[in-house]
Amino acid sequence: MDAARRHRGRLLVIAPMRLEGAAVRRGLPDAIVLRSGVGADRARRAATAAASVPADAVAVAGFCGAVEQGLRPGEVVVASEVRGPEGTIRCSSEPLAAALGALGVGRVRVGPLASVDHVVRGSRRGALAAEGAVAVDMESAWLAPAAAGRPFAVLRVVLDTPDREIDEALATLTGGLVAWRALRRAASALAIWAGAQGVASARAQ
Repeated sequence: MDAARRHRGRLLVIAPMRLEGAAVRRGLPDAIVLRSGVGADRARRAATAAASVPADAVAVAGFCGAVEQGLRPGEVVVASEVRGPEGTIRCSSEPLAAALGALGVGRVRVGPLASVDHVVRGSRRGALAAEGAVAVDMESAWLAPAAAGRPFAVLRVVLDTPDREIDEALATLTGGLVAWRALRRAASALAIWAGAQGVASARAQ
């Protein structure tokens, strides 16, 4: 029995795109996986529905764009916090990073994730990096209310970087394949994370 199954908890994972959801399901066959759709409006609606789904822990998983120099397609980003237009949401990051390490997933970057309502290109990436963000997405801040008081984590995998943006066809193709495989592998760490949250909750009672 592998580590993810030994630590299995009732876990809800929200993935914006169908492709991301497929990777998560491959890595987490026992989790509840919901697809939100791309962008802030769809994320808000999905969060409202997901808030009532019975689960012990909630996570967002999918791709992101790197804003910090040095990150490469396929590297895993664990959000320490999600920064959105309406404020900052703290995330459960250290236990998730530890779970990724236990599974042998290398080059995990823990740091702030910025959520914006549009695709970020060019100098705007540098501006977000100057504010301390390591990566950007278009959903996590609006999906966070789905946690509804439950442990919440965000796991994203770098799809494109400041030097290789998503509108470059070759970069998109090669980066997408690398990112999908990395997401499939990294997703299983969420089961270990969810199990750890259940243990922590039981001890607190």
